[in-house]
Amino acid sequence: MIDYNNKVFVPLSNSENGEVDLTMQFVYRQTGNIVTSSYAGGRIRSGHLIALVDERGNLDMRYHQVNDKGEITTGICKSTPEQLPNGKIRMHEKWQWTSGDCSEGESLLEEL
Repeated sequence: MIDYNNKVFVPLSNSENGEVDLTMQFVYRQTGNIVTSSYAGGRIRSGHLIALVDERGNLDMRYHQVNDKGEITTGICKSTPEQLPNGKIRMHEKWQWTSGDCSEGESLLEEL
């Protein structure tokens, strides 16, 4: 299992229908197989995620956030880690809104 505790991830790309801004940072906290993070920036005033990590480091995530329109938005995300040659982790994410239009998207995040 990958230990995500205190790892910081920044977005490299996000689908157009996403709210995550490329200037944001996600600081992961992990206890056992539970990963959490609080985040804000860009179009997101306040957000939280919680995930379960499996033995290969995959994250099964749920998130909720308040955007700059004052709306609560929610979604699910499956994140798959890729170990880079420099030892850092790149996360390949497939997500779907569970509120609003329920559309899907993809994101790439990389460890700082």
